[in-house]
This record gives sequence, C-alpha cells and structure tokens, in this order.
Amino acid sequence: MFLLAFLTNLARDERGDVPGWVLIVLMTAGLVVAIWGVARDRLVAIVSAALSTVCGSVGC
Repeated sequence: MFLLAFLTNLARDERGDVPGWVLIVLMTAGLVVAIWGVARDRLVAIVSAALSTVCGSVGC
C-alpha cells in the first residue's frame, strides 16, 4: 500500500512545468538568433577553419 501511494505521488510530481520549459526553449532560440545575427560572419569563419583543419585537402 505504501509503495502504491509513493508511486502515485511520484507520478503526480513528475508532470513538469510546461510553461517554464516553453519559456526556456523560446529564450534559448532567441539568444541563438541574436548571437547568429551579430556574429554570423565570424562564426562561419571559425567553423570553416575548424573543418579545414580536420579534413585537410581531402574535403569533408
């Protein structure tokens, strides 16, 4: 009986905070868009340099 009550309470507590998670996802997406808008050219250069270092003249 104790186990059933414990599992019921556990299931009830694990519903999560949906509005909180939605806010976190939207804020993260907003930060990514803002950073990409400001530093796009530099980020592309960094990724291109890293890929050329890894792949060399063979190409990826």
